[in-house]
Amino acid sequence: MEQAAAGPRTLRVFRQEHSLGAAADLDFALELLQRVKTGAAGPMLRLYRPAPTVAFGQRDTHLPGFEAAAQACRELGFEPLIRKAGGRAAAYHEGTLVIDHLEPHTDAIAGAKGRFSLFGELLAQGLRDAGVNAAVGEIPGEYCPGEFSVHGQDPAVPGHQVKLIGTAQRVVSGGWLFSSVIIVENSAPIRAVLEASYAALGLDWDPATAGAVNDLVPHLDVDAIEGAVLGAYGRYASLNDGDFGSLRA
Repeated sequence: MEQAAAGPRTLRVFRQEHSLGAAADLDFALELLQRVKTGAAGPMLRLYRPAPTVAFGQRDTHLPGFEAAAQACRELGFEPLIRKAGGRAAAYHEGTLVIDHLEPHTDAIAGAKGRFSLFGELLAQGLRDAGVNAAVGEIPGEYCPGEFSVHGQDPAVPGHQVKLIGTAQRVVSGGWLFSSVIIVENSAPIRAVLEASYAALGLDWDPATAGAVNDLVPHLDVDAIEGAVLGAYGRYASLNDGDFGSLRA
């Protein structure tokens, strides 16, 4: 488990009101990581709703169908990008909440796996607080499979599990970036672009595992999930609001 630094742990929360663009959003996270590792910025959460994006993993680019997959994304209104983290293709759009959590750490690599477990459970608790029957763990046939994915149980269909949150981590000397993608609203376009791209890549998966929070609990929206997840984060650290404009100055 991540160990607290001396004194109370504090995170500054920066809400990015508008996407910077699909590629720029990902690049800005890496820029912030460089600032945090050098002490130019402190521990933070950056929250935003992204532009329609399919983030391919490095392995995807070596498959013969990659160019066809990328073209299928464009035709469906999603920008194909290649992320530095591992995993397979993941899709998100404006109905998604992205949380970039950044902290300095003298030995960031040592705590990497524990971070996946700790924050996976934190995120699942946030969803449970909002009324979602959520748990941590890979489900059979999920897209971009991961041991610490967060999934929800469909109350209308016993045994039907839906992937709701994917997490990824970037670790450098002196700091880490833990990114969480929470699919909250409007799952149909995400399912469609994943079906098209995975078919082009020749990868098997079960489209029934792709969904959104409000497929399971219809009244929930991005604002409600943001509040619930920040409530869960508030048990990990003291949260203070920051001005996102100051990060861009």
